[in-house]
Amino acid sequence: MTIINQIRALIIVFMICSVLAGITAIPIESELKWLLDHPSMVPGFAEDWLRTCYDAISTTNKNYPMLAYGYDWLAFAHFIIALAFIGPLRHPVRNVWVINWGIISCIAVIPMAFIAGPARYIPFLHIFIDCSFGIIGLIPLLVCRNMIKKIS
Repeated sequence: MTIINQIRALIIVFMICSVLAGITAIPIESELKWLLDHPSMVPGFAEDWLRTCYDAISTTNKNYPMLAYGYDWLAFAHFIIALAFIGPLRHPVRNVWVINWGIISCIAVIPMAFIAGPARYIPFLHIFIDCSFGIIGLIPLLVCRNMIKKIS
């Protein structure tokens, strides 16, 4: 596999992960219900937190369904982020700036989680889970950028 194809494969993986992250934002109530209905899938320490989240989402969706629109926009943002990587998919060297933007965005997840998380009473462990999304996204993008440097 050529270096260009390796770069493209990493970009495709990143794009797919972004779309999947977006897709999971839409059915949040159903996902939480499913998790709570399958206790073997939930670590014991997280069950109370997930129950609280489910109760909040369920009550909100029942009484104020328009607030779920925020989750729809969250999903949409993930889809648009994935689309932004079409440029580097086609021309990695010319569009390395998009890779750099993605790297900055992934790094920015960490302070955002540590600032907004406590302000929203998010448990510390969940903040680390949120940070892991930025770290996981960062890995293929850093590898891409290093490969692009080799061919530019």
